[in-house]
Amino acid sequence: MIQIEHLSKSYTLKANSTHHALHDVNLTIADGEVYGIIGASGAGKSTLVRCVNLLERPTEGRILIDGNDITHYRGKKLLELRSRIGMIFQHFSLFEQRTVLRNVTFPLELRKDTKAHREERGHELLELVGLGNKADSYPSQLSGGQKQRVAIARALALAPTIMLCDEATSALDTRTTASILELLKDINEKLGVTMLVITHSLAVADKVCDKIAVIDEGRIVESGATRQVLTNPASPITRELLRYDLLGAADASSDADGISDGAGQSAVGEELVTADAPAPGNEQERA
Repeated sequence: MIQIEHLSKSYTLKANSTHHALHDVNLTIADGEVYGIIGASGAGKSTLVRCVNLLERPTEGRILIDGNDITHYRGKKLLELRSRIGMIFQHFSLFEQRTVLRNVTFPLELRKDTKAHREERGHELLELVGLGNKADSYPSQLSGGQKQRVAIARALALAPTIMLCDEATSALDTRTTASILELLKDINEKLGVTMLVITHSLAVADKVCDKIAVIDEGRIVESGATRQVLTNPASPITRELLRYDLLGAADASSDADGISDGAGQSAVGEELVTADAPAPGNEQERA
């Protein structure tokens, strides 16, 4: 279980001014839950998720994992904590000079596991993410969706109990997004990994998250079961994000010239919303 209690994060800027990125955040994420943190750009969602593995240290408050206050972990205890927390980024962050297999096994190399164990674990994970035949390929030979699958396999290398997904589908097209979300849900169900999913899209949350919290200007403005929040949004920012998803779905439908195979769609209220409406300006890639 992850418990976030009265968490705040501030940055000191030039001229002694202060930017308050997070204000008194309180959340509880149960073991095995897929929990979404939803918000617009700059809302504080990435800062929040980076506090969970202490890439950012909170200014106030604390974070408990399985009842242990991790907020002041350093040195060996911090390394052990991070080995239990996998992280997936928006832009994959793969090593271009390494094969797919050696990208996946990189954390095991750092841990100095034997080559035999590294390769066995790497092949096992590539099968799990549907890339069993790509072990000897290089990232430049893969599509965007395949690169994200490699990143997911690498994040699982050390058998984490928690997975942080920071806008993991924002750089992908709609169909690829749907397949990646299905993979994440499958991993959650098979391995019981607790997932904290950061996204700007309520439709992504509807597809994969058990519960969500909506963040705006560093504050949690509402939270609860995903469908409850989506069908009865209480805050203006939640309604705004929902309208953005609906507009994105309409644009995607128009771009497809009316052709749809239903991939990656989920019902929100009485509307059909495509599983992800990428933010304007992101390049679209197909798996």
